[in-house]
Amino acid sequence: MKILVLNSGSSSLKFQLFDLPDLSVIASGLIEQIGSEHSSVRLTFFDSAGAGHVIKKNMVVAEHGQAIAIMSELLRESGAMINVRELAGIGHRVVHGGESFHEPSLIDEKVIEAIEELVPLAPLHNPANLTGIRVAMEHASIVPQVAVFDTAFHQSIPEHGYLYALPYTLYEQYKVRRYGFHGTSHGYVARLAAEYLKMPLTELNIISLHLGNGASAAAIQGGQCIDTSMGLTPLEGLVMGTRSGDLDPAILFYLARETGMTIDELDDMLNTQSGLKGICGENDMRTITDLAEQGNPQARLALAMFCYRLKKYIGAYIAALGGVDCLVFTGGIGENSAIVRKMCCQGLERLGIGLDLGKNEFRQEGILAVQGADSPVKILVVPTDEELEIATQTLQVLQNL
Repeated sequence: MKILVLNSGSSSLKFQLFDLPDLSVIASGLIEQIGSEHSSVRLTFFDSAGAGHVIKKNMVVAEHGQAIAIMSELLRESGAMINVRELAGIGHRVVHGGESFHEPSLIDEKVIEAIEELVPLAPLHNPANLTGIRVAMEHASIVPQVAVFDTAFHQSIPEHGYLYALPYTLYEQYKVRRYGFHGTSHGYVARLAAEYLKMPLTELNIISLHLGNGASAAAIQGGQCIDTSMGLTPLEGLVMGTRSGDLDPAILFYLARETGMTIDELDDMLNTQSGLKGICGENDMRTITDLAEQGNPQARLALAMFCYRLKKYIGAYIAALGGVDCLVFTGGIGENSAIVRKMCCQGLERLGIGLDLGKNEFRQEGILAVQGADSPVKILVVPTDEELEIATQTLQVLQNL
């Protein structure tokens, strides 16, 4: 039997097929630019001898229903999965679970209705997630399906941490509060860090930094999240690829008055035209790093701003936790950018964070420890695997049926 994990974006479908009982990867794929004339399809699969093979296709993929049909055909073509009856379950990533979901949930009509009610809180994400769920249920109605929520891990944040200093009625009536995101990743890397250190997770204070085009920090005390940088939406917190992160909210009133920008225009600016892209015109950290090394002043500024905001959150979370045992870098930038790790840790030696500059330049499979010999705080680079974590949580739900 197998478990299929689906991560449906507004114009993409990422999927991964796992074998049971060991959750080894059989195949993984990505269908991008759904709804455009430039769609691309890629499948990587492994044969019985463990050798990897790749199928690539350029074709027009009009909508998610067609994308799932193409995925099914690719899995059949590769021999990875001939029939949906081979599936023990399908796990879906759902970005926003609000206060309704603290754990992964077996999907039924009530769960779908609850996810739909949360669309105003995640208008860019939950509709795409729902589309993936509905299409998958139509194509594989006999297969149990599980929703795994990005927000669930952060539901342990105490009230004084998740509420905003706004009229309390806004929380009561509209559920305006901090929810946090990337919870699947934060929970996964925290558990792996504890295993690597051979210490119980319940005895560790961990600051987890999930750094990619979207970026967030989490303060994790004894395995429970007590604070995180993203808020009601994924816009709050760190400087990101195209998102502004923290800013004075009065800037929006000022711009509306002075420029005549509408709410929708301001929303688009903050989410798609700001962050690294807003500062230097690029949102890929690899490109920005190259430009900075070539002396580009805007790229240098964007890199400095990104790392400075990170450093401030590290300091704040050390205070919130009352001390930190382990600092974890993960995500595409966290795992691969030595310069970002270096700039984030510079000057934090008095807080117990000492980076070994030589080790920081290493690249290896698996977890990499990059702290200096005298550093009280362990600094780990931990590759995240959200699909594996979704598969793991899906299997746990299925075992309890």
